[in-house]
Amino acid sequence: MKKSVLDPLEERIIHALQIEGRAPWSELAPVIGVDAVTLARRWESLRGRGLAWVTGIFPGGASALVDITCMPQHTGEVAERIARIPAVLTLDHTSGGRDLIATMLADSPLAIWDVVTNRIGGLEGVRHTQTHLVTELLMEASDWRLRALSPHEATRIPRPRPPRARAPRAVHPDVETALRHCLAEDGRRPISRIAAEHHLSEQRVADGLARLRAEGALRIRTDVARNVTGWPVYAWYFVRTPARQIQQMRQLMAQIPEARTALAVASQYNLVVAVWLREMTDVMRFEAALEAAVPSARIVDRSVVFRMSKHLGRLIDDDGAAKRGFIHPQSLG
Repeated sequence: MKKSVLDPLEERIIHALQIEGRAPWSELAPVIGVDAVTLARRWESLRGRGLAWVTGIFPGGASALVDITCMPQHTGEVAERIARIPAVLTLDHTSGGRDLIATMLADSPLAIWDVVTNRIGGLEGVRHTQTHLVTELLMEASDWRLRALSPHEATRIPRPRPPRARAPRAVHPDVETALRHCLAEDGRRPISRIAAEHHLSEQRVADGLARLRAEGALRIRTDVARNVTGWPVYAWYFVRTPARQIQQMRQLMAQIPEARTALAVASQYNLVVAVWLREMTDVMRFEAALEAAVPSARIVDRSVVFRMSKHLGRLIDDDGAAKRGFIHPQSLG
């Protein structure tokens, strides 16, 4: 990414939205110490520059990591075509035993197999694919924080409001479809706009949003372009550890500031961890620290990410910014 850094106010805005991505600017203003109009303007600047974005995540179906190796002269073309596949949420260009790592979400394991076999594996220039089916999400990247607010300020960020007492217990399919369509691209899209675009009442949309969030069927996640943070090095670790240690790894990851994602997988590994680090030398230091903390764990492979070309549907440009458009993820039925 071209030399760009976040100023202190931008960092505070992003941290606040990482805690509650749909918090109204009027409620964030007293915490951040800047008026609501300024907060809204600065956030739109961040979005416009592709440096931060909010996504609505709808858990469900099946997910997997897919290693892809390519003929060197075709890697760029292969990556461009894979990035256009809706089921591919994230695509990293990496070192090590794979050229690309794709994060996939689909209705079922069979649907993932179909995309990997027939759409990715059939591309000219693809040499080999290997699928690591996710069996459990131990740590999700939405838990990672920029740490620009003080602990006291963080506690003052408003949390999502629970469903109102008279709200329907079930979300109508039309309402859920509208929320999936709109929030996947912009997790902060106003209820009034969602309602107008899908010819629904604002109350029905608000009730559905609150119900899905309360039930864990919708998560609002705020992300920031990695290269403008203090953690410019991004690495994946592929681990074998006794099954009895998996829950211990969950607890350990929660205590490590650099850890972003931890996945239990069904493959020759049983754990995959993604981290953001400050220096390239930290790649080996993190590995040593992890194995020291859990002596039974063995890191079998690791890959450093050169660049990302897709993140949660957003196409990422050569400078690392989300400015190349959006591929809507396939809906889960």
